[in-house]
Amino acid sequence: MKEDNRTEKKEQIGKIKLDLTHYPGEDYYCDGEVEDELLDIVRNYSSVEYQRIIEERASWPILYHLSAQRENIVEWLPITRDMKVLEVGSGCGAITGSLARKAGEVTCIDLSRKRSRINAYRHMDADNVTIHVGNFQDVEPDLPCDYDYICLIGVFEYAQAYIQSGTPYEDFLNIISRHVKPQGNIAIAIENKFGLKYWAGCREDHLGTYFSSLENYPDGGVVRTFTAAGLRDIARRCGYEQTQMYYPYPDYKFMTCLYSDERLPKPGELTTNLRNFDRDRLGLFDEKRVFDTIIQEGQFPLFSNSYMMVLGPAPEEKYVKYSGDRKAEFQVKTVLRDGEDGKIIEKHPLSNEAWQHIEHTAQIYEKLCERYAGSGLAVNRCSLERVNTTSAASVLPEPPYLRLQYLEGRSLEELLDECLAWNDVEGFQNLFDEYLKRIAWGEEKPVADYDLIFANIIVPDDVNNAWNVIDFEWSFEKQIETRQIAFRAVYCYLLESEKRNQLNLDLIMKKLEIDQAEAEQYRRLEMKFQKYVTGRNLSMAEIREAIGFPVYTVEDFCRGQEPGAQKDRVQIYEDTGSGFNEEQSFFPDELSEQVRVTPEGVTELEVTVPGGRSALRIDPCSDYCIVYIREMKYNGVPVPWKGRQIQVNGFKVGDNTYAFPTADPNITVSLAGLAGEENNLLQAAMEVTRLPEETVKHMQKRGLF
Repeated sequence: MKEDNRTEKKEQIGKIKLDLTHYPGEDYYCDGEVEDELLDIVRNYSSVEYQRIIEERASWPILYHLSAQRENIVEWLPITRDMKVLEVGSGCGAITGSLARKAGEVTCIDLSRKRSRINAYRHMDADNVTIHVGNFQDVEPDLPCDYDYICLIGVFEYAQAYIQSGTPYEDFLNIISRHVKPQGNIAIAIENKFGLKYWAGCREDHLGTYFSSLENYPDGGVVRTFTAAGLRDIARRCGYEQTQMYYPYPDYKFMTCLYSDERLPKPGELTTNLRNFDRDRLGLFDEKRVFDTIIQEGQFPLFSNSYMMVLGPAPEEKYVKYSGDRKAEFQVKTVLRDGEDGKIIEKHPLSNEAWQHIEHTAQIYEKLCERYAGSGLAVNRCSLERVNTTSAASVLPEPPYLRLQYLEGRSLEELLDECLAWNDVEGFQNLFDEYLKRIAWGEEKPVADYDLIFANIIVPDDVNNAWNVIDFEWSFEKQIETRQIAFRAVYCYLLESEKRNQLNLDLIMKKLEIDQAEAEQYRRLEMKFQKYVTGRNLSMAEIREAIGFPVYTVEDFCRGQEPGAQKDRVQIYEDTGSGFNEEQSFFPDELSEQVRVTPEGVTELEVTVPGGRSALRIDPCSDYCIVYIREMKYNGVPVPWKGRQIQVNGFKVGDNTYAFPTADPNITVSLAGLAGEENNLLQAAMEVTRLPEETVKHMQKRGLF
């Protein structure tokens, strides 16, 4: 009888084993219908289709549970095929797949059977994963004590929910510590209660309330997050004297960069800060500018949005950057680590398709060295490495990777910024002239580094010595004009910071002998290159926008507007080469008469648009609506309606009249082929009629939309 009972408490999904021995018989935690939707997706679609589904459904839960970026927080950990890993709180398996690919054996624990089944279906080909379904306290006594890594990703903050004591976090960590090897590691990913996004107006991740973590959770509840000092104090009380603190950016959920105390971010690096995928937020200040100030003041660890605390022996990794927003064949991971002879840089492919990209970079290194020999431009030493694995546990070949020399010093970008800050025009010109002279060397040869931007060049204290090119990933075996490479460097330099707008672009253009028509051609080539790199996938900024939670600014409230009044405001997005995103958008200012509404109800726009934009997007409001576009002019010339110059995400219902059955209506104006200048004038006149949501649903049912 016991034999049959035990059989009933096991479930097999593909190669995944579910142990239901401690399952209480029902799921006490459930997100409702979305879990049924997730289960349907993982049962009927392969993982390669998840990105398309995320984009189509524009749903926060779908993004959160299925995005490949979720894996980044553990992908960098030095876990190998001869290791055992315990994942507590595995949920729907956002990181289980990465652990299964890296480790020899993975044990998961989760309270929910439905979530565990979602996990199992999406990773059903993994034969090294066992999922225990049940309360942690019930499962824990059955666990062995020889795990190499224990991962608590988004779990530690809930400790007092299931540890009933006066010191639940210390008690939880002490219990977990019993199951790790003496030289094993515990990895804890958690939000920072002082994260800058909370000061800037994001709601607290768990409670959905404003400023609650900053106020130390005045309303109580079971969730608690901590500063870096608070986490270290807990670890110290549990006997851990040495802790390694890492800083995932923008946060641990969708990490693209991982910093450490040995490699903190530099001013200008933290630019993707609008992360309100799950709910609306306030926008109290520009987080990029404040982050720059915080970094300059040496306070970044206090205000990092998230932490990854690693207990146990220190990993060699000091910095990791993921380029996962590219096409699969270009997805790589850049790692700064400690090597035998000091710090080294490695570039690893993140997909099988990217192996060729890594190998091509190694091959072109020799050609670049030949081209720039004697130029005063030194190409960073690079070698292609292959791991010779003899372990029986290694069933897959290790991909090749690049090893590059770690070069310290100040970038040309930093030096140019310093010249601008001191209004040193002569110093800027001298550096730029020297840059031009060095990159022009060997221009006639059929090899070129298209990515010779200022940030990729390290300049020694004595500027007459060799300048070092630290990254040459985007090099091609063909001739590219020096002035095109230099124009791109200036173009990228200006786009990355509004503080650089004081640069006299006319002088640069004159020096490069580039007229407006050629500049527009180079901009189009840059847009084409960006599409070549990224493919058709939407960026995270575009997905955030599609999900549709707004950002309410201080100006809205200063004008006495209720949050709902924002729906009437016009918003304009500028595409500078990386698609439309919230960071490169603005609301036309009514006070300066950029936008006005006539007594007849016509919205009139008159907005100055800087050069270098490939397209504009006008959101006439943020609600269901019908829009009649009376006119659209660019520099006084009507924008043609033929072709694809003007596109909308609505339906044509009359001459220049469109119905938008979406709360995010938009009108996209392509600037390709339109005469452009350094500053351009966009003029538009529209009649905007908002529609009640119920009316729209009724019309959709009747097939009118």
